Amino acid sequence: MAAPRGEARAAGDLGFWRRLAFSSPAFPLSAMLLPVLIYLPDYYARDLGMDLAVLAGVMMTVRIFDLWFDPFLGVAMDKTNTRFGRYRPWFVAGLPISLVAIWMLFMAPVGMTGAYLLFWLIAAYVGQSMGQLGHMAWAAAASPAYDQRSRVYGWILALSIFGTFAIMATPPFARMALQIDHAQSVKAMGWLVIAVLPVTVVLALLAAREPPTPPPSAKPALRNYVDLIRRGRVARLLAADITWGTAPALAATLLFAYMDGLKGLPREISGLILLVYFVGGMVGAPVWTLLARRFSKHRAMTFAGLTYAVFQSGILLAPSHNVALVGVAMFLAGLASTSGQILFRSMMADIADEERLHSGVDRTGLLFSLLTGSVKIGSALAVGAGLYTLKVVDFDFAQGSANSAQALQTLSVLFCLVPATLGLITAFIISGHKIDAAAHAEIRRQLDARDAELRSAEAG
Repeated sequence: MAAPRGEARAAGDLGFWRRLAFSSPAFPLSAMLLPVLIYLPDYYARDLGMDLAVLAGVMMTVRIFDLWFDPFLGVAMDKTNTRFGRYRPWFVAGLPISLVAIWMLFMAPVGMTGAYLLFWLIAAYVGQSMGQLGHMAWAAAASPAYDQRSRVYGWILALSIFGTFAIMATPPFARMALQIDHAQSVKAMGWLVIAVLPVTVVLALLAAREPPTPPPSAKPALRNYVDLIRRGRVARLLAADITWGTAPALAATLLFAYMDGLKGLPREISGLILLVYFVGGMVGAPVWTLLARRFSKHRAMTFAGLTYAVFQSGILLAPSHNVALVGVAMFLAGLASTSGQILFRSMMADIADEERLHSGVDRTGLLFSLLTGSVKIGSALAVGAGLYTLKVVDFDFAQGSANSAQALQTLSVLFCLVPATLGLITAFIISGHKIDAAAHAEIRRQLDARDAELRSAEAG
């Protein structure tokens, strides 16, 4: 494969070790706030005594902040043009913010207030947005080809899954190997992120340079951004990402409560069951990349939504107190869990090319900010609505199976059937996406020709 034009080599052209280093920040960036959905609600409510209504309100408020911050960040990235690159300065700037916020969240004191949690959650999401959005947009700029993007985001996803698996494995490993209690094992997750994040940021910077910013063929205008949101392809992808993001996030938020109350499994065993779920995601990841290359990305995502719906609802059939069968059910549900991380990001990069061809302005940063924002909307709906619904039916995390029949039935529906339904909705929405390999190849051909003309005009 020939190297791309410009000073930087594309991420897809890097050798194995450089590709690994370039993708490595996905490990801590994906993992750093996952416990906020899975471990921290249970930990804050049960161990630190935070009221569920306060917790739900804080989570929803943080996501409202994200609704405007991510697009603002994306626009700022698109307007950045430095010798260091367009996206890398933001990628690096997110590091110190993330480190301080993670410390404050995972080492939170007993009796912390809602204001404390709100402030440091916002700080953590700001740091993660800067790092993750900068990394994703950098990867899109460095990988212009349709299939190459699937491979690059596949690498990033692989490191994301590895980070997810590592951070989810930390509590059970710490309890078994180090003989520490649950509270200390939660803090160990924070220590893992704090140790790994700076190292991976440096590795990525050493592994690849950022391609030069392409010359604009038109000046950006406010109406262009409004038109961007109204365009069918962008709206469809964002809607699908919201429904998809809500489904596993809702299940993740309620996993410990569900396993305790409905399946009779303590938190220690539930932590191991959760690892099995992520193993399923690791097994499924290359399958979705292969299907995308063979049948197109949107068709692969349609099949993933249907697969998830079947297996997530199938968890209901696993008998209580049977660790093996519950583990099998969770493994199958996890197979499709990683598909959106690869396919939606890769599809958005393709849309960014189409948008640049259409408007003459590169809006990759803004488009990826909308995508990261839609993910956060989904998780906000999951955490806020899920916890608030349990509060309405008087569910108590500490009571487990001793909760009322109504509360347990509500929990069961929220954990299994609502996510499964959202998987079906995602499949329906994304099935109408139209950019396949042939369509994108034509977009790239026209872009490359226009960029060459603009560079020649500038040189002359």
